This record gives sequence, structure tokens and C-alpha cells, in this order.
Amino acid sequence: EERFFETLANGMEILDSALAGDVKVLPGDVAFKLHDTYGFPLDLSNDVARERGVTVDEAGFNAAMQHQKETARAAGKFKMDRALEYTGDANVFTGYDKLAEAARIVALYADGVSVNELQAGQNGVVVLDTTPFYAESGGQVGDQGVIAAGGNRFVVEDTLKIKADVFGHHGVLEAGSLKVGDAVEAQVDTAVRAATMRNHSVTHIMHKALREVLGGHVQQKGSLVNAERTRFDFAHNAPVTAEQIREIEARVNAEVLANTATDARVMDIESAQKTGAMMLFGEKYGETVRVLDIGSSRELCGGTHVSRTGDIGLFKVVGESGVAAGVRRIEGITGENALAYLQSLESTVDQAAAAFKAPAAELTNRIGGALDQIKALEKEIAALKGKLASSLGDELATQAADVNGVKVLAAKLEGADAKTLRDTMDKLKDKLGAAVIVLAAVDGDKVQLAAGVTKAETAKVKAGELVNFVAQQVGGKGGGKPDMAMAGGTDAAAVPAALASVQAWVAERL
Repeated sequence: EERFFETLANGMEILDSALAGDVKVLPGDVAFKLHDTYGFPLDLSNDVARERGVTVDEAGFNAAMQHQKETARAAGKFKMDRALEYTGDANVFTGYDKLAEAARIVALYADGVSVNELQAGQNGVVVLDTTPFYAESGGQVGDQGVIAAGGNRFVVEDTLKIKADVFGHHGVLEAGSLKVGDAVEAQVDTAVRAATMRNHSVTHIMHKALREVLGGHVQQKGSLVNAERTRFDFAHNAPVTAEQIREIEARVNAEVLANTATDARVMDIESAQKTGAMMLFGEKYGETVRVLDIGSSRELCGGTHVSRTGDIGLFKVVGESGVAAGVRRIEGITGENALAYLQSLESTVDQAAAAFKAPAAELTNRIGGALDQIKALEKEIAALKGKLASSLGDELATQAADVNGVKVLAAKLEGADAKTLRDTMDKLKDKLGAAVIVLAAVDGDKVQLAAGVTKAETAKVKAGELVNFVAQQVGGKGGGKPDMAMAGGTDAAAVPAALASVQAWVAERL
């Protein structure tokens, strides 16, 4: 409910800006941005627009929606596969046991069109009668590798399903040519496959640990497993604490150290259910399924996995975040990636220790001491700024001009920040009595402005209007309350002229 009220507040602010002035139609792209980026429903945009006598360009909204869908489809890795027309036999997949296989090319595609031959330099898709390459499925990415025949070399960048039982090997022919019917050697990239298997296998163990630590309500909501990491989305209504993460890591690594053998069995779906294997909600299973035991985890899975849990090497959680209402995401790494991550952390700690000239074990105390010192210095700086504001106030007060009984002052403060501007403004108001004041500070090209009007004078002069008048002359805008307003700008060179224009502007209103 709180999030939705935030959505309404953000959306209304954007709508107010879009509908300012004599607007008759809310542009479709604005309505779509509200819907897509800020979660502000089209119905609400229509309601607000209707109340103000404005119509919404729904045709433009629909066009923007369609454009986004087309862009997403164009970026999707499956776009080529869906367009491929294949009517041949299914592949024989041997990748559970083999990483290299003699095979024959049964189909070739270039630019989504069936061809009889691929030439060097062409991107395309190769279909084999037998393949050790795993096609992307169940969250695990497709294999990479090489399909070769003598000097003919096709580099496989990804493997995707054309049909449920037909795998397409996507890539580029680096050298030679390939024809339908050619005998080839298909070789999976062993290092990438091994790293991917480690991350996939640990996902199963981590899933079980999440349920044990967080509760049985935890359900998988999505996953991505590649050679770099495992990314696992699950149902849970609160952030996972650091203590819970440590417990999950401990449970998973205990399973890794046990070094138990992985066991995969193919059986009918009814028998699989009787084994107690976890079935993922929303997944579609066939008549026969693959039941996978990894450590103490038992799930239905068609992916590739390590032979023993010890092959995972080491498991480390590197990220935890929320991705949707009631859905959390946890990211983990294994093996060489985990080692590299820990070595990087160690290097960072060593650099910090060197900077503090202290052993790593003393870093926490040294950092705490440094933070305490910074806080003390910040208090000292604040006190000095207060004294500076008071001093500046006394000095600037003498520069104020009298306009119809009201003191008008427009001045530039060297080296001041926003707080100093406000504090100096308060001192000047107290000292001058009836007053209208504009103060400016410049830092490089950045301009900060503050406008102040004493209470009685706000009936004729509004600080928000005044500061906006000045800000527009220095490439910016701003606003605020009738008695105090702030603004910014980007044209430092225009500040003197902008301040010089204040007195005449105020005189017109007084």
C-alpha cells in the first residue's frame, strides 16, 4: 500500500508537469513512460486527464507498448530459433556422459533461412543428428564450443532449442565451409561446461538450504545458471539477513565437503512423485522425468551436473536483493570464481590496511576511530560556517539598498555551500528587518541560489518567484516557499548580471 502511494505521488508529479499550461492531449509516450517506468496505470492517467478536460493519446500509448515488445523480441536470444523451419528427426543428446561426439550435419541456417552450405565468416545455426551440447533450458544457459571437420571450424557461441528435442548450435563459421550431410566432430568447451555445472549443482543444494533456513514457503520463481554464477529468485517476504546468509553458506558448504556422489534416474512422473522429489511450480513435465539427487537435495531436473558434490569446490553468496513484491533474489558463485572473489576481497582489505598503516585485524577499530574523527571535524566545520555566516551577514548588511522602505540585497558569497547560504540568509533577515534577499554561490560552472523574504513582505514578493527569475538567467530553475526558496544553475558567468537585475524586479512589486 505504501509503495503504491509512492507510485501515485511520483506519477502525479510527472502528470502535473506534463499537463501544465494549455495542454489538450497527454502524449502517448508520456502515458507509456508513466506506466512502464513508474508503474502508474493507464486508467489513472485517463482519470486524471478527464478531470482536467484533457484526453490521453491511447494510440500513441499502444504504439509505444508495441515498440517495446518488438525491441524486447529483437533482443531475445530465441528470435532466430522461432523462425527456423525444421521438419527433420530429433537430436540424440549425449551431453550427460560426453563432451565430444562424432556427428553429421542434418540442417544449416543463415539469417533464419534453411541453406545447404555455410561459408567462412557467416553467422548461422547448425543442427546435428547427435550432439553433446546442452541447449538452454531450466535456467541453465546453452553450451559453447566448436564443430569442426578438418580445416572447417564453426565456433558455437550458444545452444538453443529449435523444438523440444531439436537443438540449434548458434555461432559463426571461422574457417572453411560446412554442408548438410558433412561428418563433423562436436566439442563442448569443457571449462565453461564445468563452471556452469558447478553453479547448477549448487543451486539445488542452495534451494534446499533456503527452505531449511527461511521456511517451507520458499519456492523457486526463476533462475539463471551460467559459468560465472547462479542467480536464484524465490518467494520470501523479507530481506535475507546476514546471519541467515552465513547459515545458508555453512549448510551448502557442508554438503560440498561431504563429497557425495550425484545420482540421476529417469522414471515416469508418478514414480518420481513418490520419491518425494521437489517439483517446481509452473514447470511443465513430460511422462518421463529425470530425478536428480545432489547431496541431500532431490529435484526433477534435466540439466548437467557435477559427478560429486566436492566438485563444486566452494560456495559463496555474493548478492541478495528484492526483485518484486514477495520475491527475493540471491546470487552465488563456486569453484574458481569463488576463489577469485575471495582473493579480490583480501586484496581490498590489504589495501585498506596499508592506507591505515595497521594490521588487517585492527581495521574495524581504525575505521571506527576515523569515522569518529570525521564527525568531530564536521561539527567543527558546522560551527565555523555558523561564525562565517554571522560575519558575512554583518558585512553584507551594509550593501543593502532601500526600496520603498524595504532592504533589498543581491550578493555573491565566495566558497559558500547551500547550508551557509541558508544560515547567512537567516542572519541577514534578523539584521535587516523588512528585507528581500538573494544570495549566490559559485563552484566551477555550478551555481547555487537562495532567496529570502521577510514575513510581512511576502504579500507582495514571493521568494519562489524571485529565485526562479534569477535562476532562469543562469541556466537553471528553482522554487520554494514564499519566505525561502532555493535554486540551481549552470551558467556561472551570468551570475553578476542576474544579481544586478534583482533590485528592479523587486521594485516593480513593491
